[in-house]
Amino acid sequence: MDVAKKETKVLAVDFGASSGRVMLGTFDGDKITAKEIHRFSNDPVIVNGTMYWDVLRLFHEIKQGLIKAKAYGSVDSIGVDTWGVDFGLLDEKGYLLENPVHYRDGRTEGMVEKGFALIPRERFYELTGNQFMEINTAFQLLALKEQRPELLDRADCLLLMPDLFNYFLSGIKKSERSIVSTTQMSDPLAPGWAMEVAEKFGIPTKILTEVVPTGTLLGPIREEIREELGIGDMDVVAVAGHDTQCALTAVPSKEDDFIFVSCGTWSLFGTELEKPVLTKQSEELNITNETGTDGRTSFLKNIIGLWLIQESRRQWIREGKEYSFSELEKLAEAAEPFQSFIDPDAPEFSPAGNVPRRIREYCERTGQKVPETEGEIVRCINESLALKYRYAMEEIRACTGKDYHAIHMVGGGIQSKLLCRFTAYAGGIPVIAGPVEATVFGNIAIQLMSRGVIKDLKEAREVIANSEAPTVYEPENGAEWDKAYEFYKRNILKKK
Repeated sequence: MDVAKKETKVLAVDFGASSGRVMLGTFDGDKITAKEIHRFSNDPVIVNGTMYWDVLRLFHEIKQGLIKAKAYGSVDSIGVDTWGVDFGLLDEKGYLLENPVHYRDGRTEGMVEKGFALIPRERFYELTGNQFMEINTAFQLLALKEQRPELLDRADCLLLMPDLFNYFLSGIKKSERSIVSTTQMSDPLAPGWAMEVAEKFGIPTKILTEVVPTGTLLGPIREEIREELGIGDMDVVAVAGHDTQCALTAVPSKEDDFIFVSCGTWSLFGTELEKPVLTKQSEELNITNETGTDGRTSFLKNIIGLWLIQESRRQWIREGKEYSFSELEKLAEAAEPFQSFIDPDAPEFSPAGNVPRRIREYCERTGQKVPETEGEIVRCINESLALKYRYAMEEIRACTGKDYHAIHMVGGGIQSKLLCRFTAYAGGIPVIAGPVEATVFGNIAIQLMSRGVIKDLKEAREVIANSEAPTVYEPENGAEWDKAYEFYKRNILKKK
């Protein structure tokens, strides 16, 4: 193997909704391979009515991954990604003030309206370009300001969750741009904070750290960690801390204009643009602008995704019905099509609990056939998701004025062949599904770019396309899905 073909090894740490993993990425000059070397649960902990990240245990799990990585030889770097919006607060000595609060905690209820009383909606969108969701960091901080102001008074530094883990690993306090862009406190036109939001909300601006580009090499892993674990030198890279932006990095599109859906617990449906869209139309449609690799804009909608299937399965397990996901898909296949629909983003579906009961109540309230069996529930969810994707695609087309010839689906959700098929049928264009491990591939690719092993984003996507072949789903039954979509828009979304 010549010098150009020398293997590069990196570690990708990815925290998902229910589990985390440490993956070993190996690049041989042509292809990336990803191997799981450590998996662990990621369970929030409720104490005194507040839902927290179990952050210290999760850092312990990262260390276990580092120990296991020793079996594979020298590793060049490590990068961490997870979902957006959540954060930890440090005091002036760098100590964590308390465990970070989980975005599914109820503290932000009603905070969007209180935020609009301080910053009018149109001005707020102009400043940040973000979709308004009460889970966003700005509204979490507003809740903190109202409910526990003493904690903010003691804080010296705010670090979003990937940046917090980077700090634990390297000792460096920096804010990576993609994860900052999820906060509703980020300037969409420049790599920095929207200070007007912090000031109007009464948030001390001193806690906001320097924003650095995606792929910034922060420095070596702490010496005390190397000694504790018996590991060698390794760099810490601020990859796209937002897992959606890692996944978008891994979309193997050959076209500049493409539609993607990063499909997991949440569905992130959108496109990639050179610059943000900050129009009255995009504000009214509540479409978010986030920043990804190379500073490109992700113009997308956040849609509740397979959370609905996951929570339904958990309820059925509580009832003694131990269905696998594949068994649920078979039951859904056998159910009658187009019997009932939901809006996945209706507020009653967001909390954990008995989702099947809520779906039945929703369908009864909206005058539809009530799904009774497990198969009918799962079919209702999948058809509704596919139709919501089509609606999101029409909104994005309206804002960008662009046409799209295929939908790239990436992430763990594409293991649902049923959802991939329904998405192609509903959208009327092919679905190109893959890679399943898009977040991990993107994390790895960004580290390789930071090391100069891969030249740029275009080359990264070519390498990923060469590493894992996608599956293509063609549209079918167009007239039936068009009819269902018109009903869905008119009766479920209440749109003309």
